[in-house]
Order: sequence, then C-alpha cells, then structure tokens
Amino acid sequence: MTDSEREARIQASLKRYWRTNILIMGGLLTVWAAAGLGCGILFADVLNQYHFFGTGYPLGFWFAHQGSIIIFVLTILVYCILMNRLDAKHHRERAEIEKGGAV
Repeated sequence: MTDSEREARIQASLKRYWRTNILIMGGLLTVWAAAGLGCGILFADVLNQYHFFGTGYPLGFWFAHQGSIIIFVLTILVYCILMNRLDAKHHRERAEIEKGGAV
C-alpha cells in the first residue's frame, strides 16, 4: 500500500470516527433536553397529575428538580461507555491501516 492510499484510509477512518462521535453526542443531548426541558418544564403540568413512586411528589416537580440531574449523570455514563468502545474500534482500525492490512 502506498503512502497516499494509507493516508486516504486514515482520513476516511477519522471521518467515520467523528461522524459517529457527533451522532452519539447529538442523540444523548436530545435525550437530556427532552428530560430536562420537556419533562421538567414543558410537560410538567401533565406529569404533575402523577406522583413519583410511593411519594407525594408530583412527577413534573421531580423531573424539574431531580430527574434532569439524574438523566444528565446517566448521559455522561453512557457517553463514556460508548466513546470507550468507539475509541477502541478506531485504534484497532488505525493499527490495521498502519500494518498495511484491510479494514
């Protein structure tokens, strides 16, 4: 494999990596926005008709004060797990390109 072919494959690999990274971030930010803004503010009146598991707290109030924070922390956890997998895949792919093999 020539240097130009290797460089082209590396660039294609980086493009796939960043496209996947942006998709992951966009999806997780959408989930967080839906939980924080949607459940905590926009749909709070509807959710307030229900109470959080055995407590007296209305569900909309709970999402506004606790739920969005919990969703945020879980979003960070999911992001870390997904990015660790993506990084490992990218490093394997990059090593294979450097050795001159097929991806």
